[in-house]
Amino acid sequence: MSSQPPLFRDPWAKREAWRKHPVFSNRAMFSSMFPGLGIAVVAFTAYVVVDTFYAKSHSQGHGH
Repeated sequence: MSSQPPLFRDPWAKREAWRKHPVFSNRAMFSSMFPGLGIAVVAFTAYVVVDTFYAKSHSQGHGH
């Protein structure tokens, strides 16, 4: 006779395994909520910087 305790297995473990998959983590859910937000923020920032410098260079040249 073996002295090991009885092994209890969850019969639903395979059906619940998808909940622990990395695709369903909070970080993955948040990043997929706004897929193009990072690129849009960088593009808008670059636009504002270029527009600001362009407007300053043209306003100094005209004397207004």
